[in-house]
Amino acid sequence: MHNTEVYILSGFLGSGKTTLLKRLLENERLLGRKTAVMMNELGKVSIDSEVARDEDIALKELLGGCICCSIQDKLEAQLQGLLINEKPEVIYIETTGAAHPVEVLDAILSPLFADQFTIKGIVTTVDGLRWRDRKAVGPQLQQLLLEQVRHADFILMNKMDELSESEQAKIIFEIQGINPVARCLFTNFSQVAIDELRKLTLSFDKKTSSSFSKKALNLTTFVYQFQGPISHVEFEEFLMDLPEMIYRIKGYVKFDASSKPYLFQYSYGMPFYMKEEMNLPLNLVLIGENIYWSEIEAKLKKLENDFKIQTEK
Repeated sequence: MHNTEVYILSGFLGSGKTTLLKRLLENERLLGRKTAVMMNELGKVSIDSEVARDEDIALKELLGGCICCSIQDKLEAQLQGLLINEKPEVIYIETTGAAHPVEVLDAILSPLFADQFTIKGIVTTVDGLRWRDRKAVGPQLQQLLLEQVRHADFILMNKMDELSESEQAKIIFEIQGINPVARCLFTNFSQVAIDELRKLTLSFDKKTSSSFSKKALNLTTFVYQFQGPISHVEFEEFLMDLPEMIYRIKGYVKFDASSKPYLFQYSYGMPFYMKEEMNLPLNLVLIGENIYWSEIEAKLKKLENDFKIQTEK
């Protein structure tokens, strides 16, 4: 099955996300790929983006809330609708300026369809002037700016023509100190060679390899597909043993071959279970930073094998 590429456009308000989106959509039109856009605005009225209103582009707008909190359920429903009805080859998700990258990834990766996505990466636009003067804003906003940079896979430093050379040098030093892994480009009006963005690959797969594990830096995601039930006690032991840098887990797990699965969610070290009324795909979606997923995969496989051995006795 062909996976749909997903690009997440992150960055603070007014930093150049929409301008970048327009450039990307113009490029998609040239490529002739089936494209969808999800725009997330905090207000009740969306921005007027003529490019995204092209008849060949499926546009979904999520208004009146942030992807990562108040409208997460709506996002899941719309994404599922897009995959079923439009079958796009690529989806661009433009987040609100107030969105945290981890929360956005968490919102997008529903266990119902996470295995149908290839997450290409998080592209963050940074307003050079705002970055320079960030100490003037409140601590929460400062923290958000730092987080958007820290979790990016590709960073566009915009409005560089308005900064002196020494200011530019200081900014690149600061950005690379926070995120030494991401590609960082100085731009004006989000002018970037689109081919550079196309090279992005966020390591996200149902299968991991040892070579991938060694390169697993920054924010990465992993989907594990259970073939059957596992022991609840052993699953809890697995959770207790998880590295701190696994931020989120969600999915469906079965603890008994004859019963329905549980919806499982894990955040900030806290597990949550809710019994489901019907059988759902036993996918587990994990999001973490600097994680060797092959080690996690081996532990999950062992859980399945152990349960199988115990029930066959």
